[in-house]
Amino acid sequence: MNHTRRQFLAAAAALTPYRLIGAPSRPPKARFAVHPFVEANPKAVFLKRTRVPHKMDEATKLKEGIAFARDVFVPTDEPTGIPISHRVVLKPNFTSVRNQRPHEENWGTGTDPQFYEGIIIGLKEIGLKQFYFLEANNFHTWNYRGLADINDRHGVEVNEPDRRARNFRDSYEMNWTKVPDPVVYTKIPHYAPVNEPDTWLLNIAKWKSHGMCMTLATKNEQGLVVKPYVRFCPGWQMVTGVPQFMKEHIHPEVERRVNSFFDRHVRMGYARYQSKADLSPVHQEIWAHKTCDNAQTLKTGLAVIEGIYGRDGDGFGVGNDHLTNLVMFGKDKLRLDMIGMYLGGHEPGNVNLFRIAKERGLLDTFNPHEVEVYEWEDGKAVRRRLTDFQRTPLPTYYLQRDGEPKYHLVNEAFDYDRVKT
Repeated sequence: MNHTRRQFLAAAAALTPYRLIGAPSRPPKARFAVHPFVEANPKAVFLKRTRVPHKMDEATKLKEGIAFARDVFVPTDEPTGIPISHRVVLKPNFTSVRNQRPHEENWGTGTDPQFYEGIIIGLKEIGLKQFYFLEANNFHTWNYRGLADINDRHGVEVNEPDRRARNFRDSYEMNWTKVPDPVVYTKIPHYAPVNEPDTWLLNIAKWKSHGMCMTLATKNEQGLVVKPYVRFCPGWQMVTGVPQFMKEHIHPEVERRVNSFFDRHVRMGYARYQSKADLSPVHQEIWAHKTCDNAQTLKTGLAVIEGIYGRDGDGFGVGNDHLTNLVMFGKDKLRLDMIGMYLGGHEPGNVNLFRIAKERGLLDTFNPHEVEVYEWEDGKAVRRRLTDFQRTPLPTYYLQRDGEPKYHLVNEAFDYDRVKT
């Protein structure tokens, strides 16, 4: 019996008893909404503890996904709700890796498949019927952890990631959005139906380290961008060296604008700007600007970071998983990522993305201690301090310094008061 077949049987077996132990009945209504307390606190970050004994415990992870959906998504007749006729765009972190390590050791490279499936089941319970899984990268790996099988079981529509140059001229199965305040991209293409009127975006990222320190909710939405525009990481090569058909969508003053930010950051003495890493300080700067460009074009209904188990390393085949039993979520994906970064052992002030997002007006702070944090307990939000939650060190290879281990924490002390203005 192959692995995905075993997953299917385990998931089916897990679901029936869960419904028999007093699962709440939620008759569908005309609309649904994110829990009203979350909607009323859009700048807050919420943390929910899970109770998974082992990262491969499929039945428990499925239950946690269903429980999360039942806690956070509510049926409503309120006119401000989202019609259940809307199409839900699902954006898990799909990344799957197959190498000479045991398959289980690569499980933390992306969003947990059973947690993802549990959320779909919970959304279907409240009447939603149309789901889309969209991703730009590595089609051939999509089912290494069973995501393609899950999508098939639940009737989730899946995009074709590849496009030809002529497809961009015809806008074939893509939607273009103008960037309101661009630095690199003036317009960005996303896979349809992103940004269409009757859609709602659910971002289900993974808590894991990466070359950009950690790849969390904001970076996860990079995968909605059509190839090759999705290539945010290669530095100038994919800015001044893009294919001809992309050049009209690159800001005409991109070099001056990026270099102006970069030179100012060097003068201000920010950490790691002398790093000789292959993903260099200017690579990080360009990636952050593309990410901020993209963030302006997407309206995220809810951003989630699945941290049932976190992963250190490079985001792919190098790294280890750590059972952490934590799910983080909120309306503001950048604030959510600041908390995820901090709890992963890193200091957000040392990471280009958050400083640049504040400079560009997408954040009003990049100090994680200025973010309101709530613990989600028994369907209610309880105010907490950030220090009430244990940090799990998740080393990364972000901007390695001379003499520093390749995989390290980006945890230098940062004086947030110095940069408040």
